[in-house]
Amino acid sequence: MKFYIADAFTRNLFGGNPAGVVILDEGSDFPRDEVMIKTAAELRYSETAFVKRIDGNSFNTRYFTPAAEVELCGHATIAAFSCLADAGLLAPESTCRNITKAGELEITPAGDSVFMDMAAPQFLGEISDPQELDELYSIMGLDVSEALPDGMLPQIISTGLPDIIMPVSTRDELAAINPDFPALSALSEARSVTGVHAFTLEGGTLDCSCASDTVCGTGPMGSAEAAAYCRNFAPLYDIDEEAATGTASGALTFYLLRGGFIGPGEYTFLQGEAMGRPSRIICRCEGSEGNATITVGGSAAILAEGEINI
Repeated sequence: MKFYIADAFTRNLFGGNPAGVVILDEGSDFPRDEVMIKTAAELRYSETAFVKRIDGNSFNTRYFTPAAEVELCGHATIAAFSCLADAGLLAPESTCRNITKAGELEITPAGDSVFMDMAAPQFLGEISDPQELDELYSIMGLDVSEALPDGMLPQIISTGLPDIIMPVSTRDELAAINPDFPALSALSEARSVTGVHAFTLEGGTLDCSCASDTVCGTGPMGSAEAAAYCRNFAPLYDIDEEAATGTASGALTFYLLRGGFIGPGEYTFLQGEAMGRPSRIICRCEGSEGNATITVGGSAAILAEGEINI
């Protein structure tokens, strides 16, 4: 089996979110789950995508953290289809079919970027009880009375994986997040979510569609121009913090659309600055709350490739 290491949601090596990609030999089936988990643990990235070509531009992809299988992973999908293109397994500028445990999704290469359809957005609830709000923000190392923006509440949203989308008022508050990881794991398990995707709109440009890696401004986290600034935490899946999270970015897009902060269009979110791995995630949304379609995309830089002998 051929493997790649690729940095997703960036054009620069050592930026973005690294992922493992394993492309199965033609005609081969997936290895046993235990083998894929151990392979993901050996590669040591937050997710590794295992890709089996079905025919033509149709693929079946499964995603593994070092601890378990997950239904979908945005950054590993961007990495995987960038690697498939590098291996000459994609027809240029053609729509691909990606069969995942979150459903069948369309993938569209566009120049040096890859865009993927998100699963249909689902609003799964809102955290409004004062005690529950205090618990969540305390677990994240914040004082809810200072960190929660007026007129906004955390919501559980899925565009493939459920996450708590957690607003914070300023970029200083975002930078100050310091989770109690065991408590966050327990909370994530109790609420049946992958983790917490924290964001702030402070300093954001909601009509921004800049897709470069150029740093355009300054700020407490070394900012670049973006619609929102984000951090993502999923310790339940052995991911203390992640530099770029496609599915959670899709969920954030629906949160903002649902709340009337944005309309249909294209938006860029910046994530990973706190980790020294700035990532640009481009999100496109069409329709309204009841019929929204969301697409997430970006570039990938391939660091290494080789063979896995199993």
